[in-house]
Amino acid sequence: MQVQRLSLPSYTLSLPNVSQSKRLSTKLLTFNPHSTSGFCNSAKVMFKSPTGARNYGDLVGVRCEVAQQEDRDDEFYMRRCVELARKAIGHTSPNPIVGCVIVKDGKVVGEGFHPKDGQPHAEVFALRDAGDLAENATAYVSLEPCNHYGRTPPCTEALIKAKVKRVVVGMVDPNPIVASKGLDRLRDAGIDVITGVEEKLCTRLSEAYIHHMLTGNPFVTLRYSISANGHFLDQLGEGVTELGGYYSQLLQEYDAIILSSATVTENNSLPASQEAGANQPLRIIIASSGSSIQIPGLTMEPSGKLIIFADNETTVELESTQTGIETVVLDQINLNAITEYCKSQGFCSVLLDLRGNMGDFEKVLQDGTEQNLQKIVIEVLPIWDQRGGGDFPIALKSLSKRVEVKNLQAKISNQNVVLEGYL
Repeated sequence: MQVQRLSLPSYTLSLPNVSQSKRLSTKLLTFNPHSTSGFCNSAKVMFKSPTGARNYGDLVGVRCEVAQQEDRDDEFYMRRCVELARKAIGHTSPNPIVGCVIVKDGKVVGEGFHPKDGQPHAEVFALRDAGDLAENATAYVSLEPCNHYGRTPPCTEALIKAKVKRVVVGMVDPNPIVASKGLDRLRDAGIDVITGVEEKLCTRLSEAYIHHMLTGNPFVTLRYSISANGHFLDQLGEGVTELGGYYSQLLQEYDAIILSSATVTENNSLPASQEAGANQPLRIIIASSGSSIQIPGLTMEPSGKLIIFADNETTVELESTQTGIETVVLDQINLNAITEYCKSQGFCSVLLDLRGNMGDFEKVLQDGTEQNLQKIVIEVLPIWDQRGGGDFPIALKSLSKRVEVKNLQAKISNQNVVLEGYL
């Protein structure tokens, strides 16, 4: 944007003769190229308009449409970064999912995303795609570029070597070894850096990674179903477990899923994501009925793994041919113990699926519920249940009186309404 300096006649800079109230409510708008808020800044000095400038009550009005258009472009390309990143859901843990877009002269010249833990990051793939066109271009990336040597070289150095002119970042990386160091390195190299574009969207994209980085604990989501008249249901809606259904998509997002033993024994199968190329979560079965639990013969896919948590009073019976199943016996099964196990395995996210034997979950949710639950997913089925449905675990009934659900959002999956919120 070029700014032309105007030579003004020898005016005395003073406000016109207006009332004090009008004087206070009138502002001069100026373009701030470094603003990411989408708004203009108020000028500190007001003066009479020279000929040719647009007048508003004898005051100069400077349009800020150029800045707003640039902000809209930044938001558009950042949303594309998020779209690209989501292609790797379920494949990058404990790394975050990240997307990158290279734009030059208003055209996308390169795109990429981080496909798998241990492979090159999104910026590297996008820069390879752009080639020489990356020079003097703008790089959009949903997460701050790394500035350290790990299993892959720093992405900051790749961007600097490619001679990009500008880098737009969705959010700062909470990883202590990154944490703004990447931004500082880019700025030191003379690259214009903008941060916080579509930050909420990028934060939600990496919510499990962020929680794990800030607390060291896995991000835990509670899922359950209710009828249209608010009664608890021990079932899933029609079509939600199929390809594209919310439950199928949910399974591929989590490193592990906690199930009641009744869910497995009654269905004689393990829940699995039907999404193309999905990594299946570790299945954690809780068995705490104080009796003998017989796990049926299950078909375990090559990547599948099953852990059974049982208390001292429960006997777990397995068929002699069953392999890939580990049993952990604890004095008391609770959410703290399970999340500690997941933490030791390096898991970033756990889904607690409230189906089957509610007695199992009663013990699991007795301790540490408020500290360990971060999110809830509620499936509302198109069913009017006059029987009153099943009973929620007592721990959840008391929890609902103490915790506020924030950022509640709704979506449709087949004929079912899915609500998502944060605790």
